[in-house]
Amino acid sequence: MTPELLALLQTPEGVEALAAAAVLVDGEPLAAASALRARGFGAELAAAALTQASLRHRAAVKFGSDATRMFFTRHGLEQATRAVVADRRAARLAAHGVETLADLGCGLGSDALAAARQGISVYAVEADPLTAALAAANAAAAGLSDLITVTCADATTVEVEKYDAVFADPARRQTGRGRVFDPKAYSPPWDFIAGLAERVPRTVLKLAPGIDHGLLPPGAEGEWVSVGGDLVEAAFWCGPLARVPRRATLAGTGELTGTGTERAPVGPVGAWFYDPDPAVVRSHLVAEFAALIGGRLGDPEIAYVYTDDPVDTPFARRLGVTDVLPFSLKRLRALLRERGVGTLEIRKRGSALVPDQLRKDLKLSGPHAAGLVLTRVEGQPTVLLTEHSRPPMP
Repeated sequence: MTPELLALLQTPEGVEALAAAAVLVDGEPLAAASALRARGFGAELAAAALTQASLRHRAAVKFGSDATRMFFTRHGLEQATRAVVADRRAARLAAHGVETLADLGCGLGSDALAAARQGISVYAVEADPLTAALAAANAAAAGLSDLITVTCADATTVEVEKYDAVFADPARRQTGRGRVFDPKAYSPPWDFIAGLAERVPRTVLKLAPGIDHGLLPPGAEGEWVSVGGDLVEAAFWCGPLARVPRRATLAGTGELTGTGTERAPVGPVGAWFYDPDPAVVRSHLVAEFAALIGGRLGDPEIAYVYTDDPVDTPFARRLGVTDVLPFSLKRLRALLRERGVGTLEIRKRGSALVPDQLRKDLKLSGPHAAGLVLTRVEGQPTVLLTEHSRPPMP
């Protein structure tokens, strides 16, 4: 994708090519390209339209039906905030009286679009020219150009004090070994990002889920967000936007809040095992979750929770425990063979064992499925045999 191709896709000919590509995108790529060229579209436009049709199809998971009129790059789509997360954040900003927002590192514009739909006027800044052009195109496609101004610029040059609030989504740079999660490698630099709250009290930082809690500004709220069990981001809410020390948000499902410093009680393994949602674990709210269901840990350092009676909860997967035994490959293999277990779902926390290698070593065979948990109980390597997995209760 180039700015010139993006402009071409927005012409009447480009719109026609996109519509035709949307019908052909599920077919064989070479045949689809040939079909578009046969209809009179140039090879470059045909390829660009098919690429956009494919990306729009993938983007439906994040953006729903809005994806059919948006423009993407592969990298931009991967990094874009899911609509359900952006909408919730925008609603929270609007509830705090934010009317103008500086969006630093706007990417394809997901958060800017969500804020504008709440009536917030957004000054969106993106350092990459193509990405800035895509964000502007998405604002136009959504009919929100009157509320979103997109500028290609260095975020560090923005006079953020002119705005009610700041939202910053620093880029996590790519290297030959993949993405770098060290905040010192962020762009804009971490020192700039961390200093925004001193300039504009109502600041929100979107960060990688693995961000160190120790980097949370004094008095700020640390929020970890998951969607469908996938941990997607951390957000630091600063100044008057902060409500609680820590928050685990399961988008569209519920929230759990607390201090992030509580310790859960420790006791024996119970009849029911709970694997907390990753947002609960990363926000350090396992103790609050355990209190919510009247549960306990089997080991003070392992984030698995147990109860004697079943409790429905959206914040964890619950499994019935059938067997608890010290880890022994020989004994475990014999037990699974006796039960006729041929399919095994393995979870682990606090164990160095590799699940795929363990499956090979167990030499599974049989018609039944079961769950296996590799963990520690009172500091000792322990195996739990459980029912097969089930999703958390809504």
